[in-house]
Amino acid sequence: MKEELREKVLGLGANLCGFAGIERFAGAPKGFHPCDIFPDCKSVVAFGIALPKGIYIGDSRLIYSYFNNFACPQVDSIAYHTAVVLENTYHGVGVPLPSDGPYDYWDEDKMEGRGLLSMKHVAYLSGMGTFGKSTLLLNREYGNRLVIGCVLTNLEIESDEFASGICLEHCDLCIRNCPVGAINENGVRQKTCRTNSYGKTKRGFDTVECNRCRTTCPMCFGLHT
Repeated sequence: MKEELREKVLGLGANLCGFAGIERFAGAPKGFHPCDIFPDCKSVVAFGIALPKGIYIGDSRLIYSYFNNFACPQVDSIAYHTAVVLENTYHGVGVPLPSDGPYDYWDEDKMEGRGLLSMKHVAYLSGMGTFGKSTLLLNREYGNRLVIGCVLTNLEIESDEFASGICLEHCDLCIRNCPVGAINENGVRQKTCRTNSYGKTKRGFDTVECNRCRTTCPMCFGLHT
């Protein structure tokens, strides 16, 4: 079932798919555990689509901004249809989660938001990657280009093996290239990052003013670039 389901998720348009049993979420913060959303959750099906390399090379203000946002509905569509497959084909329950918003948690002072689940932690626990010093998820094949989605299910599915790390031990390019010093050994200060990274054009279109932590990473395209 597991490998058959993986193939079905890839057939829906995902570039990658992984699985995590509920036991892997033992350390999740209160309110952000899969069972806080779906009490009967036994496993999480995670997947991702990779952003094209070209939008990392083009103008980050408009091209990257638009197509990064464009990818989220594509991931959400895969989540929706995966839930349908879980219910119709495997007679389980599938609870699709949004890859980004909407979510409730927002710390006004820190400008810190949290999704219903942390998608990059879901991906890590599902064996899809590890964290770089920037806290971005790094995947061996797709680097930091994955947009992650997931579905909670009451079906018991064996966890995939954890991924091996690809972040270069002595590299600190993401830290040194952050123009506002938002990245340090403790992670990323979201308020410092957000106020520098996001803006709008005069007409009101969203922009990404900075994505250097992604583009300066030697692993941004994965190991085989």
